Amino acid sequence: MAQDFFHEGELVAVLTTQPLDRLLDYRAPEGGCWLGAFLEVPLGPRRVLGVVWGPGRGDFDPGKVRPATRVLEAAPLREEMRLFLGRAADYTLTPMPAMLRLATRAPDLGAPPAARRVYRLGERAPDRMTDARAKVIAVLEEFGGAAFQLGELAEMAGVGTAVVKGLAKQGAVVEEEAPRDAPYPPLDPDIPGKPLTEAQAGAAETLKRGLRAGSYGATLLRGVTGSGKTEVYLEAVAECLRLNRQALVLLPEIALTGEFLERVEARFGARPAEWHSGITQTERRRAWHMVASGDARLVVGARSALFLPFRELGLIVVDEEHDTSYKQDEGVLYNARDMAVLRASINGAQVILASATPSLESWANAEAGKYARLDLTDRFGPAELPTMRALDMRVEDLPPGRWIGGTLSRAVEERIGRGEQALLFLNRRGYAPVTICRACGHQIGCPNCDARLVEHRFLRRLMCHQCGETRPIPEACPECKVEGKLAPVGPGVERLAEEAAARFPDARIAVLSSDLYGSARALKAHVAQIAEGGADIVIGTQLVAKGHNFPLLTLVGVIDADLGLQGSDLRAAERTFQLMRQVAGRAGRGEAKGEAMLQTYQPEHPVIRAILSGDEEGFWRAEAEERRAAGVPPYGRMAGIVLSSPNAAEVFDLGAALARADRPLRRIGAQVFGPAPAPIARVRGRHRVRLLVKAAKSAPIQAALAEWVAQVKVPPNVRLAIDIDPQSFL
Repeated sequence: MAQDFFHEGELVAVLTTQPLDRLLDYRAPEGGCWLGAFLEVPLGPRRVLGVVWGPGRGDFDPGKVRPATRVLEAAPLREEMRLFLGRAADYTLTPMPAMLRLATRAPDLGAPPAARRVYRLGERAPDRMTDARAKVIAVLEEFGGAAFQLGELAEMAGVGTAVVKGLAKQGAVVEEEAPRDAPYPPLDPDIPGKPLTEAQAGAAETLKRGLRAGSYGATLLRGVTGSGKTEVYLEAVAECLRLNRQALVLLPEIALTGEFLERVEARFGARPAEWHSGITQTERRRAWHMVASGDARLVVGARSALFLPFRELGLIVVDEEHDTSYKQDEGVLYNARDMAVLRASINGAQVILASATPSLESWANAEAGKYARLDLTDRFGPAELPTMRALDMRVEDLPPGRWIGGTLSRAVEERIGRGEQALLFLNRRGYAPVTICRACGHQIGCPNCDARLVEHRFLRRLMCHQCGETRPIPEACPECKVEGKLAPVGPGVERLAEEAAARFPDARIAVLSSDLYGSARALKAHVAQIAEGGADIVIGTQLVAKGHNFPLLTLVGVIDADLGLQGSDLRAAERTFQLMRQVAGRAGRGEAKGEAMLQTYQPEHPVIRAILSGDEEGFWRAEAEERRAAGVPPYGRMAGIVLSSPNAAEVFDLGAALARADRPLRRIGAQVFGPAPAPIARVRGRHRVRLLVKAAKSAPIQAALAEWVAQVKVPPNVRLAIDIDPQSFL
């Protein structure tokens, strides 16, 4: 049995959050420490965060081992959490310090739970308004009355602390003492939820039985859009709370949390803990500590909430489990959907994967019997599934520079005339994807990336969607210096909004695109306004496809249904199918019948035909057979290796060296493709080269990859990233 307590002076092995390749030995501090305890330890001249990972190795002079400074006032990292981090690190080939950083993303973890001074919005107006004061008040209004510590509020507003203190003296901002890390209000699982249909009640009871069994289980909850999947899994959350265990609900987008939190509050009588980039640092610390102590019974969050230190986790729900937002593509490369299943298996918890259009991976696991499957085939209440039709753009009389066809235009006018809403969907942000000079043909590109700058006319800027570089829209061509010749090419949602305003001059138009909102809260507020009837025409990107409920929306028009079918992504068909079905599902969720129109130049394409027919099982079976024949996921293993450096020759040389040293991969029957320039070959000034490894489903790919890359010396300027189960091939 592993030693759980270490007396003062005993050697302990400590995992720190610093980028080191090993555990470090320290002596247990005064009073001793537990396995999993958070420590402050000296590392060179600094003091850093660490966790007791086991007994020290003692393989060098014991006299040189330094004592840990102190034990921090945080609940120890439990055994199942340490095991989860280790297993996740092994699967993703991530160093353990990086995994620990994911699990400790809260400020001041070691600070005692004393009161602290916080600032919130007051009722008085300042005697005079300055730009700096307006910024402080705007932050407080945006966060809906949340409390901030002084430095945090000043930093978020971009002002000095004296500005905040000045507002506090005038009563425009209230300064008060607040307890640190207060428990969340209790949730009542016995408040009645919405009445369930027979199908919903049956699915909910099946999920409850799994929870009462107290063991691991995974369930794919597939329901057509508007079928009430949320109400079903909230019943499972209620059962989890009755069993006195903690529940976690993962959502793919912060923009979804506002409406969802209101539903949770109505169902359980109080708001749950939140965990996403839209919460303050104060709330982040509070959530982390309350989760660790068991006083936060339900957490609603983004993918990183999976790494919170739950005390007694009983249920994980991954809503919209097919969504690519669950894959993190920077830093630690992990898929939260897959890691949720891993974490549930370690904790003896249930995991529910909910979607109207499941990922092929989850569909295949259900087909193979690894996951249970529950289906909801009808919409809730009087709502019916929308009818779907393709509009053949080859026969539509559409003038150049216009994208809304005559048939769709007439349908929009008809819906608006009835007091209903229409959605025009185009999965392309900004005004135009390319800006070209009609004098010399120059296309304005990003100076840091091999990508075109996208015009964002509402913001009056050109923007790179790879690195975030922005610059004002120039008057003259940067190449030939001729003025008045720059022209946008192709449509984005902003250009579509311009066309819609000209076609429907009396309509209220709302554009939903992440670029147009300064914060998640502003976006959530606009979504709520639209849902209450605050717009006649909604124009949006894929943001609108993710779980929003607009009761008055009865028409969806997809402007370029062929867009996602271009390119060589192995998941192109799957993602187009999912996106089109999800977008169409926004229509007719109230009592009025909905309709979805897909403008396409390829109405005979198999994916377009599958979308229109609604034969989802047939589509999945056909897609599965193609993937199985090609030996690609979910019927094979893949890993992407991305090398990047400011020096192009350096990354190509290293890539070629890796390709030649492929013996560890050949031993497991794996193939190596590349090196080749990445489709976007330069990002943020770094040249990028990709290699792709493909292996059989049963191949031990992680061990072979680790041995393979260990054969080469990576130069200091080169970054090497290994992406197990890549979702993006850019």
